[in-house]
Amino acid sequence: MATLLRKIGLIRLHDRDTEDPKHHQGSLKGTKGNQKNNANKHCQTANETNILSTPEIKARKLDQQGKDKPTVKDKQGKDAKEKQQTGGGGSKATSASSIPPLAPHRQHCTQVRTRRLMKELQEIRRLGDNFITVELVEDNLYDWNVKLHQVDKDSALWQDMKETSTEFILLNVTFPDNFPFSPPFMRVLTPRLENGYVLDGGAICMELLTPRGWSSAYTVEAVMRQFAASLVKGQGRICRKAGKSKKAFSRKEAEATFKSLVKTHEKYGWVSPPVSDG
Repeated sequence: MATLLRKIGLIRLHDRDTEDPKHHQGSLKGTKGNQKNNANKHCQTANETNILSTPEIKARKLDQQGKDKPTVKDKQGKDAKEKQQTGGGGSKATSASSIPPLAPHRQHCTQVRTRRLMKELQEIRRLGDNFITVELVEDNLYDWNVKLHQVDKDSALWQDMKETSTEFILLNVTFPDNFPFSPPFMRVLTPRLENGYVLDGGAICMELLTPRGWSSAYTVEAVMRQFAASLVKGQGRICRKAGKSKKAFSRKEAEATFKSLVKTHEKYGWVSPPVSDG
């Protein structure tokens, strides 16, 4: 038995001792080769990853992505086209700065109107006969409320004013931009009058209040004196009819009535009473 075990041990020792060193080295080399191959594969993978991140590949990627995006030139062309469609596409400041100033002629007319009305206002306030008084509507130099305190004392209208305790006839006078080269618009506010060339809405039928009959030499005072004479000449009276006497005059109605009567009189002529008849 001992001999058998010894033989087996010898055989194992013999197998171990008789192994080819080259074969063993080859085995080792194979193992190392496998490790080296695995390492090479890993390096190749790593190299492939590094290659994909090189500038050339990045440029290729960006170029591929850039195909889907507009170029700078295309964007500039699009912006220019949008500006043309929107009329330049300027900012609010640019559009505001492009607004031309008032024309010299318009500025001159405004200055002339202001100086003329300031002068007339001073002259009216210096009147000693208390014929008319003026109040500015909301401190607007171009919008006056004029109180007519006197008419012919022998007229029926004057008697109506005394009987109804009417201290004045109130009129509104507005001056256009090109006054005194164009006439003012004048209408009666209170009291409600009948006849006397006072029409619907308080409009006044007087040729000198139209562009055809107006003269820049006319003053507000002269116009009011002519109006007082027209009231008497036309037999104007204060309305005392129930319900109608309290109905207020309307500016819109007055403007429409005045335009209509101007057309009528331009077609058939005008008849205005002279101041001496008042």
